[in-house]
Amino acid sequence: MKHKLLREIVVLVLLMPAQWLLAQDLQIAEPFKVGTFGIEGQPVVGLVLRDSLVVELEAANAALERTGMVPTLPMPADMVGLIERYEYGLQRRTYEIVNHLVANDLLAPATRPDWIHATDAVDIMPPIMYPGKVMNAAVNFYSHVGEGGDADAQAEALRQRQANRGVPYLFYKPTRGAIIGDGDTVVIPYGRTQTDWEVELGTVIGRTAKYVTARNAQDYIFGYMVTVDISDRGGRPPGGFQGVDWFVGKGHDTFAPQGPWIVPKEFYGDPMANLRQTLSIDGEQMQEARAGDMIHSLYELMEYASSIITLYPGDVLNNGTSGGVGMGTTVRGEQRFLQAGESIEASIDGIGTLHLNVREETSVPGGTGSQLPPVSSYQ
Repeated sequence: MKHKLLREIVVLVLLMPAQWLLAQDLQIAEPFKVGTFGIEGQPVVGLVLRDSLVVELEAANAALERTGMVPTLPMPADMVGLIERYEYGLQRRTYEIVNHLVANDLLAPATRPDWIHATDAVDIMPPIMYPGKVMNAAVNFYSHVGEGGDADAQAEALRQRQANRGVPYLFYKPTRGAIIGDGDTVVIPYGRTQTDWEVELGTVIGRTAKYVTARNAQDYIFGYMVTVDISDRGGRPPGGFQGVDWFVGKGHDTFAPQGPWIVPKEFYGDPMANLRQTLSIDGEQMQEARAGDMIHSLYELMEYASSIITLYPGDVLNNGTSGGVGMGTTVRGEQRFLQAGESIEASIDGIGTLHLNVREETSVPGGTGSQLPPVSSYQ
């Protein structure tokens, strides 16, 4: 009987959420964020403290292990590795590292080791260099519904959408080539003149998820970051198929900025209560929205996405954008698209700000099918 009871206790402990177990015996000295940083030419996984310091995770862990206070624990090679193992030992270890740094005053300039850097002294790279997949929600804010039409048309489109939300509309963004990080440059493709912006909350998946419900979707989230869905509104070149082309519209190089880092979910709270996202061009605010404007909640998006395809640690689901995009007319009264030389600041309260520059391609060798003009070389 004793052995049976002991087995049941062990099974219960193993099934407990890692965050619950952690909360019983270890408190964090201060919250942190995680990111990928270029240090001496190499990508390094780091912890971000006070939005101003980057702690090299592997070096900090080695220093903590040398004290003899913790057992040896291998560190992840990249951000996906951190996400995959966060609930299986790495969450506790990151807490131990932060507590050690704070308790020993290692964040102060006079006592700071050489593996702690100022954020402006490193290259802030995309937190997840190559996610398995990036999914975006199209037209998921009421203020974005029909904003390209006149006031009457938008009002009617809004009325119809409020009466019938339907299911979410999700599309893929490319990863390698499209993803860029803080301080990087959005490139307006040659021949395209209607490049647009959309600030979004990027939800980073933390656990393998299939057929999750909106009620338990939070259990499968690792954290959150700022993303921008750069869009080409120019449409397809003339001739041939003339339907909507999401690849041309969403798939160019540099069209998926992400960063500047990820906030683990325990330090952000519920996005459906806390979300405030804004975007400015050259200091002029273009977008501002809160979660109350969303048509489908983040958790409904996760339920829908996981009913179609399995979500894996490190996958990214973007929540959609609000009114105020460049093609819209209801906010500013006219359309306004990105121009070379401008700067973008996309922010989410409690996460950070993504800074981007804008330039345009001035020429390309030969022709390509997405140019408007010239005529493609294959015609």
